[in-house]
Amino acid sequence: MRGRQQFSIRLLQYLDPQGKLDLPLPEWTSNTILLLAIYENMVLARLLDQKAIALQRTGQMGTYPSILGQEAISVCIGLAMAKHDVLVPYYRDTPAQIIRGISLAEIFMYWGGDERGGNLNTASRDLPTCVPIATQLTQAAGVAVALKIKGEDSVVVTTCGDGATSKGDFMEALNLAGVWDLPIVFVINNNRWAISVPLEQQTRAATLAQKAIAAGIEGIQVDGNDPIAVYDAIHQAIERARKDKQPTLIEALSYRLSDHTTADDASRYRDADELKAHWQEEPILRFQQFLHQQGLWNAGQEKALQQQCLQVVDTAVDEYLSVDAEPATAIIDYLHAFLPYTLEPQRVGLQGKEASALRGD
Repeated sequence: MRGRQQFSIRLLQYLDPQGKLDLPLPEWTSNTILLLAIYENMVLARLLDQKAIALQRTGQMGTYPSILGQEAISVCIGLAMAKHDVLVPYYRDTPAQIIRGISLAEIFMYWGGDERGGNLNTASRDLPTCVPIATQLTQAAGVAVALKIKGEDSVVVTTCGDGATSKGDFMEALNLAGVWDLPIVFVINNNRWAISVPLEQQTRAATLAQKAIAAGIEGIQVDGNDPIAVYDAIHQAIERARKDKQPTLIEALSYRLSDHTTADDASRYRDADELKAHWQEEPILRFQQFLHQQGLWNAGQEKALQQQCLQVVDTAVDEYLSVDAEPATAIIDYLHAFLPYTLEPQRVGLQGKEASALRGD
């Protein structure tokens, strides 16, 4: 019989909302290139986010889930992972996907409804974006099982929002990871809202990280607006999974400064003063202030970065808008290894309608 157990969840934070240090910096922060990469990728992610919303509002792209205020989490995931690791993302992981090789144009294509944007040609081990809630977590556990059986030193990193922790898939994946000692890291982007449902209506748990206790795995809570804390926790969790085959659950505390998606209007259910208060904690300004204080950033660098990122985003938009549409038969062609006979006449019909439209009949 197991004896009486006691548990606690620690909160990791290095930078306060003004970018000042609460703790001594970890050793890896001596890598100035990495620190600047974190900041530069967050800025790029925010400008891409703004452009994606503009494209949707002007009818040039489909429904899009903003990552406004949550950039640090996905950026740090992308930078902490090795190339041979496997990312199993959800729909707010655009920054990590870009860092791991997906082009900005492909991001626009995906949310524009073009499946070619999810081909993952340069990140072939990663799984595509998961829109259904929490289903990616059990898939990630399955990938981790495969990696362990093969004896690889690769790690799976999978992500979800706070709403996904209310789904059975979440606890099933955690339990399997704990029982089988899987090389996997679960990252919860706790942005406090599951569409219009606030966190306090989802759970009575004081933290989401403590759900790791039931699965017998490591659980930690980090300030998701503090890029140093986020990177430090993710890096350590990945190395633990790689070396010891031990899983970790990380709850990153952030805040969704945007609507849930462009199909949502958060002003209908969220208090404006609450939103205003959380703007004071957002990660980009916080990290910019830290870099200034460390003598690593200045106004000239900021201006150059903004111009560079805007050019990269605009080039990606031009590429996205210039891509020829796939033929209508594409909705059938990639569903089956062999075309079922029941779909053959439908495919012929689609070809005929498309040819007729091209002729102007």
